[in-house]
Amino acid sequence: MSHFQFDALDYKILRMLSQNARKPFLEIARECNVSGAAIHQRIQKLTQTGVIQGFESMINPAAVGFQTCAYMGFFLSDPSKFSETVEELRRIPEVVECHYTTGKYDIFVKLYARNNDHLLHLIHHKLQGLGLGRTESLISFKEVFKRQVPIDEKNLD
Repeated sequence: MSHFQFDALDYKILRMLSQNARKPFLEIARECNVSGAAIHQRIQKLTQTGVIQGFESMINPAAVGFQTCAYMGFFLSDPSKFSETVEELRRIPEVVECHYTTGKYDIFVKLYARNNDHLLHLIHHKLQGLGLGRTESLISFKEVFKRQVPIDEKNLD
């Protein structure tokens, strides 16, 4: 991401969008006392520079049948196969996040399964064949909260 100079309008736009990504540009423009075209140009610039990485709808996994959320730490049998393992993980739709981390794991993922039986199936039939030395799993009982990073002037300059 190239370095981008933020001003007060950029911060205000980012705060509004982080609270509601579906907020209409014209509503943002009215609250910022600028034209809709100015907001459109700012959001386009924030997107092109990589500050805004996209807009998404957050779906409740349980509402669509995914009752089990698990975090898994992977120990690779052959760490030189990191990239290939990540590409294989990318092909498993239940894996929703994948992180290259420090600490004891080579890879750390978040995944959703329909239930514990489905999770066991994923582990035995999709994950074990990826060249993993071993795995450690944590099951989340409930997501207590999730939020965007705080947007204020002191952390964006």
